[in-house]
Amino acid sequence: MATLHPFSALRPRPERAKQVASVPYDVVNTEEARNLAAGNPLSFLHVSRPEIDLPEGTDIHSDAVYSQATDNFKTLIENCPLEKEDLPSVYLYRLIMGEHEQIGVVACCSVDEYDNDVIRKHERTRPDKEDDRTRHLLALRAQTGPVFLTYRARRDIDTMVMETMMANALYDFIADDGVQHTVWRVPDPVRFVQAFRDVPNLYIADGHHRAASASRARGEMKERGPQHTGDEEYNFFLAVVFPDDQLQILPYNRVVRDLNGQSKEEFLSQVKRFFEVFANGAAAPKAPRNWSMYLDNQWYGLKVPANAPKPRGAVASLDVALLQDRLLDPVLGIKDVRTDKRIDFVGGLRGTQELERLVNEGKAAVAFSLYPTNVADLLRVSDAGEIMPPKSTWFEPKLRDGLLIHGI
Repeated sequence: MATLHPFSALRPRPERAKQVASVPYDVVNTEEARNLAAGNPLSFLHVSRPEIDLPEGTDIHSDAVYSQATDNFKTLIENCPLEKEDLPSVYLYRLIMGEHEQIGVVACCSVDEYDNDVIRKHERTRPDKEDDRTRHLLALRAQTGPVFLTYRARRDIDTMVMETMMANALYDFIADDGVQHTVWRVPDPVRFVQAFRDVPNLYIADGHHRAASASRARGEMKERGPQHTGDEEYNFFLAVVFPDDQLQILPYNRVVRDLNGQSKEEFLSQVKRFFEVFANGAAAPKAPRNWSMYLDNQWYGLKVPANAPKPRGAVASLDVALLQDRLLDPVLGIKDVRTDKRIDFVGGLRGTQELERLVNEGKAAVAFSLYPTNVADLLRVSDAGEIMPPKSTWFEPKLRDGLLIHGI
């Protein structure tokens, strides 16, 4: 059973929503965040990436950064202003990017259910990123960006969503990247709470570090409050829950800085030990178990030979895992993509042109374009209790931070 917890959102007025809403903190670096927020004092990036208001070179994990986040949050509450809803509510959040549309339910979910694996994971978290978001959450006493969850679609919930969308929207704007963001307040949140009680599991699609930090923050606040009851707001974390049949996953491509001491010819010879290799390949593979490789101004197609042993396990059969096990490790010597500085990752929204640019400019020696992981694979891996390789999925479009904030 999945628990939905209505909450009293802290939020901007409709006329300020577009100015406040910002991309998630972890899809931009400091320089990109500074450029996006330039000239816009209401941008939520001043809260989620507060180092942009400190001198260049400031350690992003220093005490000064979290103090700046607190100050900027207070300033935004006063100057925007941000206002708190009188009554706990549930919301709908629609994203439209080109021809793609998805509609999720915004509510808080149970930290206990995250800890007990009712809310399932497919990714390991990094301690440094957990530390950062836990400190940020405790400094603000608020969850400012939602965790992106999914569930196996249900017709009864779809019907309630469509009925709610007939009312006037609370927010409706098109962001600078062309994505349309629309939010409705649900008039009868109890119906949604009851409907989700029949959903056996929720799954983290994106936002593992936000969820993990909510769990850690709950532990710290529980220790501070001897009268802990389990009903406090810190026992829940902000989320948007989308049906699985509406999600869009783009490929998460790879670039590698060198050929592990090999010439182009030596490298290709080694690749042919593990793959069928085709010259003049497409820039993007057309089907699973196919890869495109960019090397020396040319695209190659890669395919696992038909007589190769079939991989065992939910993870081992993923394209990202096959590339790792059959090429990145044995040919390029990349054992751990989490720690090896020779590999980098490029989200599919940037297109294959970005892979070509990086190689052509000498910033990488070889690039790999992947077929995207599908949602069914994500659910299958999560249900098996396995962990996907890092950077297996890139979800688009992205939710915006700062529209609906959950105070703890």
